[in-house]
Amino acid sequence: MIQKNASINRLLGKVRLLVKLFRKSSVATQRLLQVCQLTVVSDCPTRWSSTYLMISRLLQIKDSVVQVADEMSWDYLLPSEWQKLTAVRDLLLPFAEHTQMLQSDTQSLSLVLPALLDLQGHLSEFPNAQGSSFNDLASLATKMKANMEKWFGCFLDHTDSKFSPLIAAACYLDPTVAPEALLENDDEQSEALLGKAEEYIAQLVPPVLQEDEAEDEKPGEEGEEESKEGPQRKRPRFKFLSSRPSRSGFSKPCIMQEMKKFKEQLSQPTNQETALDFWAAQGDSVYPSLKPIALDLLAMPAS
Repeated sequence: MIQKNASINRLLGKVRLLVKLFRKSSVATQRLLQVCQLTVVSDCPTRWSSTYLMISRLLQIKDSVVQVADEMSWDYLLPSEWQKLTAVRDLLLPFAEHTQMLQSDTQSLSLVLPALLDLQGHLSEFPNAQGSSFNDLASLATKMKANMEKWFGCFLDHTDSKFSPLIAAACYLDPTVAPEALLENDDEQSEALLGKAEEYIAQLVPPVLQEDEAEDEKPGEEGEEESKEGPQRKRPRFKFLSSRPSRSGFSKPCIMQEMKKFKEQLSQPTNQETALDFWAAQGDSVYPSLKPIALDLLAMPAS
């Protein structure tokens, strides 16, 4: 997406040329190290996080880069280009942070939805933050948001034909992110995702066989006489199918009550640092249906 924006692509091309000059010159690199103890880094153009690191390092040692470039009689960025490069860095920063966090196998699936919602919010606010300074960057952020919602509509839009509530359910069961991502937001998107998460979790609870209320009652004499006198029951055609309990004899445990209690508990401060710590601290009798589901979903890696 960035590469398709002509003005930003030209700016990044100029940045890459400057970085290349430094990396090819041992003299310039040595001078840079003497001045600031750091050097420039190159990027992989197809990876936003890599481009962010290149830009961030260049801005970090900007004064030293300008000093050495002057000594080497090299061209470098104009003041307006440095300002625009700072705005590009701000645009890419959340992407770099979330990519770094989610690429680890130790991170839970529960962090995916908060990351996507955070990026969605960032791209919504970025054009307003830029004002009229860089219209091309504001337009780029709007296009990036539209593309992101298209790519991840199956997780962000409950009306999408391919919508999956899995990551919303994992987020819901993570007390470290659920309040901020779902429970404390009253916007339509968060409320819809919250509802879908609860529906999905309720469906994961296996049905249980209802106990017959008259199980302990002893049959009366009249009933015994009727059973003796009445016609014998016809032998079922499918013996083992007939022995299975009917659907009318099943009911769901009170999973909705457990989820209600869980949300009430989240309104209070928690001492556990991680989601798994939280659920490990809950006795099996506190959330008999919800706890096993939470442990299963939170064990799924984000990457």
